[in-house]
Amino acid sequence: MTRPMTSRAPAVKEWRLNLYLSEHDPDTTARIILDTGDNVLESHAEARRNPYDPDVPEIGDELAAGRALIAMGRRLLRAADGDIKAVGAADTEEDLSPLWLDRE
Repeated sequence: MTRPMTSRAPAVKEWRLNLYLSEHDPDTTARIILDTGDNVLESHAEARRNPYDPDVPEIGDELAAGRALIAMGRRLLRAADGDIKAVGAADTEEDLSPLWLDRE
């Protein structure tokens, strides 16, 4: 028996991410705000230039932003884990790829 075809349009969502960088030599700070429409998440990270290294601001920007993005990814994975548990999904010992590593 064939099933009738349903023409369901794909869901499209837009999340807004703002990344703010501030420099106070030798420190660079990154702040990320992610607005999903339903929730707002925030993460922070820093980079510090060694006083003996040359002053190259974009390196501090890249390090601080990259660290803040990694922190945001961890927050999202932990939020997903909480949501999975909240809907009653069973924990299994067979999960070979955890949502995040313990050291993160």
